[in-house]
Amino acid sequence: MTSAPPASHPADFDVSEIPHARQVLVLALATLAEQREADSESHILRVQNYVLNLAQALSTHPKFSELLTPAFIDTLCLSVPLYDMGSIGIPDRILLKPGRLTPDELAIMRTHPTIGHAAIERAEKTLGRVSPRLAIAKDLVLCHQEKWDGSGYPRALAGTDIPVAARILAIGDVYDALITSKVYKDGVPHDKAVQIIFSERGAHFDPDMVDAFVEIQDTFADIAKRYADTDADMQHKIEYMANAIAEIAVL
Repeated sequence: MTSAPPASHPADFDVSEIPHARQVLVLALATLAEQREADSESHILRVQNYVLNLAQALSTHPKFSELLTPAFIDTLCLSVPLYDMGSIGIPDRILLKPGRLTPDELAIMRTHPTIGHAAIERAEKTLGRVSPRLAIAKDLVLCHQEKWDGSGYPRALAGTDIPVAARILAIGDVYDALITSKVYKDGVPHDKAVQIIFSERGAHFDPDMVDAFVEIQDTFADIAKRYADTDADMQHKIEYMANAIAEIAVL
């Protein structure tokens, strides 16, 4: 008769694994959200590293040095994978549409920041308390589509009313969207992406942050190469979009 395997003793549990396990779960869940947009986990790693390097560059700037402490930057980078989690609530017919969205479709797409933010707040309410450690994550989720000139969404915040974390993320997110090839479009060269971001200085982006970005642009280019999508990533994007379009056509 085969005996049952011995139960794990509490002493066998390595508490030091908890932070790593949390990071793995956050990345796994974020990857599922990105795959719905026919994106890859490499996109998350690129944006995370853009944010890290831009935040570190800004940490010596008089306007940001008090806030951008090592602890703040660590929490910011750990929170980055969650920023687009609200896209899970957007229908494939809109999320994966290769052409221009209609006004009604655009209105639905623009609900994704509030969908993600509301999900975090509901979870906090269910568990009975607000977590201060999630404040940065909530800022990223809710405000990553805001613009310096107030033309963004969902709250049309402007200037310094936009959280610093979200302003940093906006540059990394747009840079990656510009350089990355999608199923329906080719990415632009690094130099072109830099020109586009600089052209939005004071419009889409915080001017001081754009200046810091330009100073470390070579670091962004290096990160893009280090975590570039593979041929397998592109094939996955093609297959996912083809399957999604086929399902939409059936509906």
